[in-house]
Order: sequence, then C-alpha cells, then structure tokens
Amino acid sequence: MRLRRITLQHFRNIAFADLEFNGRQQFFVGDNGQGKTNLLEAAGFVSALRSFRTAETKILIAHGQSEAAVACEFEHEKLGVTKLVIKLRPGGKEVWCDGEKVTRLGDYLGRFPAVVFSSQDQQLIRGAPSLRRRWLDFTLAAMDTSYLQALQAYHKALAERNALLKRVAEAGELAAFERPLAAAAADLQAKRAAGVAELAGHVTAAYEQISDDAERAGLRLAPDLTAENAAAWAGVFAKNRGRDQQFRTTIAGPHRDDLAFTLEERAARDFGSEGQQRSLVLALRLAQVSFFRERAGVEPLLLADDVLGELDPTRRRRFWATLGVERQVIATGTSLPDAELGAWEVFNVEGGTFAKEAVV
Repeated sequence: MRLRRITLQHFRNIAFADLEFNGRQQFFVGDNGQGKTNLLEAAGFVSALRSFRTAETKILIAHGQSEAAVACEFEHEKLGVTKLVIKLRPGGKEVWCDGEKVTRLGDYLGRFPAVVFSSQDQQLIRGAPSLRRRWLDFTLAAMDTSYLQALQAYHKALAERNALLKRVAEAGELAAFERPLAAAAADLQAKRAAGVAELAGHVTAAYEQISDDAERAGLRLAPDLTAENAAAWAGVFAKNRGRDQQFRTTIAGPHRDDLAFTLEERAARDFGSEGQQRSLVLALRLAQVSFFRERAGVEPLLLADDVLGELDPTRRRRFWATLGVERQVIATGTSLPDAELGAWEVFNVEGGTFAKEAVV
C-alpha cells in the first residue's frame, strides 16, 4: 500500500496542508514542535481510526475550530486507487471510503494498516503496563473485529460493575452484573493469549534480524489473573467483591493484564542493556508490520517519528535492511538522514506549514 496524497485541515497545528508523495521514501525535517509528528499522526490515524498519541479525538482538532479533516489517496493492493475522508468532531468521527460512508468499524478495520516507529517506544519496555496493554489492544483490534468486540464488551461490563461499586450496591445486584463481566473476561483473555502467542513468533524473528542472532527475544502475556472459563471468572469476582466494595472499583481482571518481554528467558526490563532494549522495541514494531501484512494481505505504511538519529550505525543498517525495498516509509527528524539510507523526498516543516525540497 502506498499513500500518494494527504490533505489536512485544522488538524492540531496544521491549518491546511495538501501534500503529494512520489516514490517510497518521504522525510519531514524541522525543529521540534513544528508539526512533523502531527503529520505522521494524521497518516497513522487511518489504520484503526485512533491516534498513536492520545485516546481523545477532540485534542486532534485545532484550537477554536469545530472539526478537523484528513483526506488520503492510496494505491492499494486489493482496492486499487482508493480515496479516504475522515472528519473529526469533539463528539466523534465520520469516515467515507470512495464516497461511501463507513457505518461499522468492523467493516473498516484492516483495510489501511499503518505502523508507527516512535522515539517514545522505549516506554513499551520501561513504562507502565497500561502502555503495553494499549499497544496490544490496538494491534489485535486493528486486524480482528471479534477482538474489538470482546474488548468493548469487557470494558462496558466493567464500567457497569464499577458504577455499582461506587454507589455501594447490594451483593445480589453486583452478582447479576458480574455474570456478563465474567463471560467477557473469559472471552477477552482467551483472545489475548492467542494473539500474543502469534505475535511472539514475529517478535523473535524480527529481533534475530536486528541483533544478528546475538540473543533470543521473547514475548508472552502476563495476566493479572487467570481463570479457565466464565464460571471461574464469576467466582473470582465474587471472591474479590468485599475488597472491591472497600475500594469502590474492580481491582483485578483483564484490565490489569501486562506483556512480558524477555531476552534469553530473562526480563528485558531488568536485564537488557540500552542497546538490547532499543533493538527489542524495534523488533516489536517490525512484528506489528509482519502481523498486519499476514492478517490483511496488505503492506503497511511505515511511519518513523524521529527514530533514525537515535540508532547507532550498525543497528540502523540492520533495521533498515529489514524494511525491504517495497514498503513506503515516511519519516521525521531534526536533520536529514544518512545518504546510505537512500533517496528521500524532503519536506521542510515550520509552524504547521510544509515546503517541498528537491529529492536528496
């Protein structure tokens, strides 16, 4: 898949931009805070209609404006030349694909895969479990409607139980709401376990390419709790009811699951070096690329946000070699990339405006 044109209006600090892309490598260069990442954010939004930076759509709309818009034209392996229009409003979004309004998210997911490599990805190793859960949920939901439905069902049931806990409901009322929560918990955790098992193979293979087989990387689900089925989950919630009533929230469940990254079966967060951890987060994103391609049958759009300058020359060459020569890469930085990474179509970015330069 190739992004050939993107048009933005009132998207963060970009009042208006209409950019055409030729070739497979585009680079946006400029000082920090000028709008480079905002452009990548808009391009990445098409994947699952979610930002890789925030869960709040209203933040994407420029201050003082009632809506923002993103329009893209793709060369697509399955759909041919395809035009996509997304309108963002504080209360939601509207999506049109080739002039037809998209009414069901499930019909849309997987059509336009994109993977973002960010300088903040290191937090996927070092940061809070919520960051890893968000990455996992985004990755699996982007390619699997049933996973998205399971995730939504669980969080809906969880919110209902938490509302009862906050108003100090009786045990009988809580028990009635715990039944759908237990069913949703069993479904979600089973789908997560299967998804992580599939992703783990991609992570191991990608890390071998980047690290030249120096050590073996692994990925596994680290559940907050496990239960065999819905009945067992109902027992878990009933057992924890007294504690949850005390804190007025559901303390334990799939909403507290985590991911564990390993190097030679040891925790990467505790035992991995700086270089090993950088290689691991790159492997995680490359795993996302191969997972999306395998599931969707479409080459994902690759978006690299200020990551090239952070890699040492050897790791940068190995990482670049894994990207292949067919995939489109749109990258950002405060200075131009090394010539060894090929020719780039360059855009200078300043104050939310974009000026195209000669190919370098």
